[in-house]
Amino acid sequence: MIATETITDEILRQTALRGVEKSICPSEVARALAPEEEAWRRLMGPIRAAAIRLARAGRIEVLRKGKPVSTDSAIRGVIRLRAAANPPAAASIDTAPGTDKAPGNETDETA
Repeated sequence: MIATETITDEILRQTALRGVEKSICPSEVARALAPEEEAWRRLMGPIRAAAIRLARAGRIEVLRKGKPVSTDSAIRGVIRLRAAANPPAAASIDTAPGTDKAPGNETDETA
């Protein structure tokens, strides 16, 4: 399994490359980390959870239908990720065991 830190780093790398005007699909992160279809599909849940943690820390925005969504409740369906316009200087991301479960993580990206 790919480490949470590796997933977080890849999300931040890809969103930074796109900038605050454009977004990425979480599957782009998955495919960059595990090109084989079966492998990248298994990463979608952990990627969504990492994205939600990053959004809560103010590092990225989670978008649904092109608009930022609150991470306080379940996020269902197709999402995209975008770099935050004004991220905190040295935000800490909680990657402790058991924190991979985030609201909305129970749905598949392709749903």
